[in-house]
Amino acid sequence: MKDLSFSVQFFKDVWHLTKSYWQSEEKKKAFLLLGCIIALTLGIVYMLVQLNAWNNRFYTALQDYKTDKIFDELLNFSMLAAAYIIMAVYSYYLQQTLILNWRRWLTERFLGTWLNNRTYYQLQMFGEDTDNPDQRISEDVRMFVEMTLNFSIGILRSMCTLISFVFILYNLSGAISFTFLGREWTINGYMFWTALGYSIIGTYITHLVGRKLVQLNFIQQRYEADFRFSMIRLRENAESVAFYKGESHEQQVFSSRFKLLLDNFWRLISKQKQLIWLNSGYSQIAIIFPFVVAMNRYLAREITLGGLMQVSSAFSNVQTALSYFADMYANIAQWQAVVIRLTFFEHHVQEVAVDTEQFYLTRIMDGDKVAADNMQVDLPDGSPLLENMDFVFSPGNNVLIKGVSGSGKSTLLRAISGIWPYVKGKLSIPDSSQLMFIPQKPYLPLGSLRAALLYPGNRPLEDAELVQLMDLCHIGYLKEKLDVVADWGQVLSVGEQQRLAFVRAHIQSPEWLFLDEATSALDEETEADMYTLAAQRLKDTTIVSVGHRSTLNRFHRLQLYLNRDTHSVKMTPVIGE
Repeated sequence: MKDLSFSVQFFKDVWHLTKSYWQSEEKKKAFLLLGCIIALTLGIVYMLVQLNAWNNRFYTALQDYKTDKIFDELLNFSMLAAAYIIMAVYSYYLQQTLILNWRRWLTERFLGTWLNNRTYYQLQMFGEDTDNPDQRISEDVRMFVEMTLNFSIGILRSMCTLISFVFILYNLSGAISFTFLGREWTINGYMFWTALGYSIIGTYITHLVGRKLVQLNFIQQRYEADFRFSMIRLRENAESVAFYKGESHEQQVFSSRFKLLLDNFWRLISKQKQLIWLNSGYSQIAIIFPFVVAMNRYLAREITLGGLMQVSSAFSNVQTALSYFADMYANIAQWQAVVIRLTFFEHHVQEVAVDTEQFYLTRIMDGDKVAADNMQVDLPDGSPLLENMDFVFSPGNNVLIKGVSGSGKSTLLRAISGIWPYVKGKLSIPDSSQLMFIPQKPYLPLGSLRAALLYPGNRPLEDAELVQLMDLCHIGYLKEKLDVVADWGQVLSVGEQQRLAFVRAHIQSPEWLFLDEATSALDEETEADMYTLAAQRLKDTTIVSVGHRSTLNRFHRLQLYLNRDTHSVKMTPVIGE
């Protein structure tokens, strides 16, 4: 992470993140909104020019005690102010509309990229360099869209203001003559050159003081997200922590992360305090500075009071336009940090995809069997977990995968499902629509119990049949809560969740059902009921189970044993069959 700098690469990153929306299917609507915003921005600048001219007329009338003229100008001001207010309100409204449309589109794009090809899983399991993707998609996308549009419109307004007022200020300020080094010097439009010099000096000093803000903002966003994530983790695992009485340890984790957050925040405050000192002094001096510089012409009666006020207003507008970057420095630093985070996230998603493609597994769609041919499953560090695997799972022959802990049973199922990238060789497998995988702890989405039972929701079911399946899977006592919305992953025990997963299996009726210790939390009698029910109702389904209990043997015909020491597998008939 570097200091604030506007390198070519930074602008390339901004353009890369920006262009997708402006080249999308919504581009016509986006450009229409942008055109209206630009028109209103130009209108606002025009009103500022008119108000500047009004300053001269009004204060000159005050100086000359022209009562009628004073009241006429007050009426003119009312009309100018009303027009300015209308333009400002609709400019804000249209900007927010464009921001919402852009944010919605970009968020959907990032969500699609994150979810596509199970990238979210790859990042969680193997993407060590990407922290808090949820924050990138929610918070960073919002900040990027808001800041990019606001800065773009702000720069446009500053440029238009500068162009509009620079000639006014140049012509109004006249010339100043002075003697220096024994020579007479005359500077035409000296007020403009004064404003330019004042702004350049102020911007440069601001950069020297605030250039560390990018790094501090980048780190602060990460610490904030880490602290929030640690509390989410406690909430998701509240029961386990309570059983272990791990509150003191969790408190230490929270305190440690919060201390990092606070320490960096204090550094951020200290740096921003220096900027506030500088910007406050800079802006306050700018109020009186034009009067000091132009006072000699007023006292020499070269300009009227109205002329002096017009010069002051023009100077203020020119100085504000030239000082845009100085005034917005802290926000620009935050914007650059957001751009870096989003760009890094997008690049890392692509890197994970490339890394995944480096492992070559030939997957052949075969609707009849699951067969491995010289297949090898590796660990992320490249070391082999299972080697030279040759096996065939035939329809109707239930298979029990066994082996000591750490031998790779669950990882083999991940490889078969396609979510484990470190695989080589050849695998023949039916179409994914015919497969269903049930992990040891099933996922229950937020929402109603009905939604959790029907997840992923691609096969609707009548209530009567759903209740019947719940009764058969020993969770019929929950039928009155079908439409209750709750965090069911926290409400239900693991055993209840595993029985709920069997309801899903009966709803989906897959041709191949892979169970990764899916009955580990059930007693042996209930486990037997689940397998017996599956044999009765899912007659065309072949079951492949991972498990340790010998009670599973009678529900399977073949056993695939994984040897952790030799990294090999061996298919044999189940003992007792």
